[in-house]
Amino acid sequence: QVQLVESGGGLVQAGGSLRLSCAASGTIFSSNAMGWYRQAPGKQRELVATVTSGGTTNYADSVKGRFTISRQDAKNTVYLQMHSLKPEDTSVYYCNLRWLREGNYAGYWGQGTQVTVSS
Repeated sequence: QVQLVESGGGLVQAGGSLRLSCAASGTIFSSNAMGWYRQAPGKQRELVATVTSGGTTNYADSVKGRFTISRQDAKNTVYLQMHSLKPEDTSVYYCNLRWLREGNYAGYWGQGTQVTVSS
């Protein structure tokens, strides 16, 4: 079974920075995508950023230029470096790992880590 453990959330003032980490363990298919999603109270979960095992990244327009996603495959870990944080970035951030292998889809979520940006 695959497990994802996030860390790095917290309280920060507007304009500050935080770095989230997510470590995956278990049997993981090497060709995969890892990413971060967030969900604020009363809102749907939304994409923040993803990165494939080939290095292709994708960002939500709202975070482009402020957030950077990266991964370290040797540690099965994905990072989200967040700069110039805004109050509207306040959410629970969830790590996601997924792959498609021989027509079978697998997707996993972490437990979430709270990011709160004060104005």
